[in-house]
Amino acid sequence: MNRLADPLPGEGLPRAVVFDMDGLLLDSERIALACFEQAARALGAPWREEVGLSLVGLNARDSDRLIATAFGADFPLEALRCDFGARYDACVAAGGIPLKPGVEELFEALRGWGIPCALATSTHRARAEAKLARAGLLPGFRASACGDEVRHGKPAPEIYELAARRLGVAPAGCLALEDSNAGIRAALAAGMRAIMVPDLLAPAPDVRAAAVPVMASLHEVRLSLAALASRR
Repeated sequence: MNRLADPLPGEGLPRAVVFDMDGLLLDSERIALACFEQAARALGAPWREEVGLSLVGLNARDSDRLIATAFGADFPLEALRCDFGARYDACVAAGGIPLKPGVEELFEALRGWGIPCALATSTHRARAEAKLARAGLLPGFRASACGDEVRHGKPAPEIYELAARRLGVAPAGCLALEDSNAGIRAALAAGMRAIMVPDLLAPAPDVRAAAVPVMASLHEVRLSLAALASRR
């Protein structure tokens, strides 16, 4: 893993930080994949782990296309979505989605440095806000862009461009934090600097080739940004 004393050489602190949500702030990806598998089994429908992993970072529309491609046009996609949503929302309501390590400390540090935060999540707004409110993170965002508010989801840059526009900071002044390859591609395409904090997926070859810094946790991100802050 790299440290930000290396990762953004010659660069100062960002003007803003734009966060992904699932797998980065919330340890929710494993819960979501388990809910998909449980829903498929309840319907007597096929499911494979690699199909679930291929959905990481994507919005519901693009995820549905991948599921239909994997299992065929006769797959009960609408029923799967309904059953999945009920199971997943029950987990959210029960407070069963923990924070990833270092989330609260990073938000506190960013507040201290006067750096505003935005959200760029593939999750639709109603579910995203419910999850963030339950986790106590919703007040920490000055702006947000959600998966149901853009025409083209990650890896297209649209959601990051929208988040930056709503925040009032040019993409070049933003640092994106992501756990997925699709999200990193979206942030880079939008013209942002980016750091990957992997969750279920390792950095893809193109992400490695782009020299995207890879860090083990948000604790490491905070310490690395603190090294930059100390140079101000």
